[in-house]
Amino acid sequence: MNKKKIINDPVYGFINIPSELVFDLISHPYFQRLRYIKQLGMTHLVYPGALHTRFHHALGAMHLMSLAIEVLRSKGHEISKDEEEGATIAILLHDIGHGPFSHALEHALVNGIHHESISMFMMERLNKEFDGKLTAAIEIFTGKCPKKFLHQLISSQLDLDRMDYLNRDSFFTGVSEGVISFDRIIKMFNIADDHLVIEEKGIYSIEKFLIARRLMYWQVYLHKTVIAGEQLLVKILKRAKFLAINGAVLFATPALQHFLQHHISEKEFFETDAHLAQFAKLDDQDIFASVKAWADHKDRILSMLCKMLVNRNLYKVEMGNVPAEESRIQAILESTALTLEISGEDAAYFVFTDTIMNRAYDAKAGNSSINILLKNNTTIDIAKASDLSNLESLDKTVRKHILCYPRII
Repeated sequence: MNKKKIINDPVYGFINIPSELVFDLISHPYFQRLRYIKQLGMTHLVYPGALHTRFHHALGAMHLMSLAIEVLRSKGHEISKDEEEGATIAILLHDIGHGPFSHALEHALVNGIHHESISMFMMERLNKEFDGKLTAAIEIFTGKCPKKFLHQLISSQLDLDRMDYLNRDSFFTGVSEGVISFDRIIKMFNIADDHLVIEEKGIYSIEKFLIARRLMYWQVYLHKTVIAGEQLLVKILKRAKFLAINGAVLFATPALQHFLQHHISEKEFFETDAHLAQFAKLDDQDIFASVKAWADHKDRILSMLCKMLVNRNLYKVEMGNVPAEESRIQAILESTALTLEISGEDAAYFVFTDTIMNRAYDAKAGNSSINILLKNNTTIDIAKASDLSNLESLDKTVRKHILCYPRII
């Protein structure tokens, strides 16, 4: 059986699967699950085209890795076949630990266990299954490989993960501000002192990349309606878990039932393969099928929350630079309790505050920062090399305060 197949990708055209091992990893149930997990969670509530999956994204990032390695080799940098395969596998599997609606899941079901840790756990299990053939990939993924630039291609402020998701997300949402010159940026890759750098003539493409990332965060990833959908799902899952822990009967697949009925700490999750086995069966379909069923549950709070999501009757979200006044929050809480005929305690599912943060670039991030290789062979951080004054503003954390409440209030 010929395992060196090609895949037709809507963003890049034909993508090659470079080896039999990579083909077998793509065919593995852990990876196939990514077909059923949307890349952008609730973003389709705003941009109807945003239905692409983490499967798409992982393959796209793998393709960009092949382009990057080809460019670096053409500039005289030695990358062995084993290192190439290790880097390819590391970028392919970098998001394998994502759950459905990942950020909502991390807040409500798996008690703050981050997807990066689950990705590492899955890669270790796959390494056992494939007789140690993922050892090089794991070393690159964790930054333990002697060639530090290989890790930077996977995890830095100019990694291939970001490059693909900006390109892909702008393509599927139709938000043209996110389009980046990924091919030109990759052609400007070079290595200096074992670190990934960008040749000076690529500086304007990097400026555009950073500005595109900032615009995509505010227009897409942190759009008010997207936040409303994600927050609503968090509240649904928290209510469902509260009910399940207290003995209520809830429709759910066995995998979702496992996480509804148990409080699982980070330590417990990684002590046994039992929790991972259930996690690896979870995808978007488990969650949304349950939400539709719960819309008719006898618990009024759960039912109301689920109907809001199914009917896209989302929270009203106010976003500002300062927190809402406590007196106003309290007044909205009381009004909500009265209007919905629920207790003040239950009104907290419908009225609450939170903060969101975005930092497009961090010049103090050490090995993760973006360095420009000048013509005299010295390097300088992009924030200092750029003649764009607004790049300095990108190196600041922007914090917004949000207030969520029902639209009927």
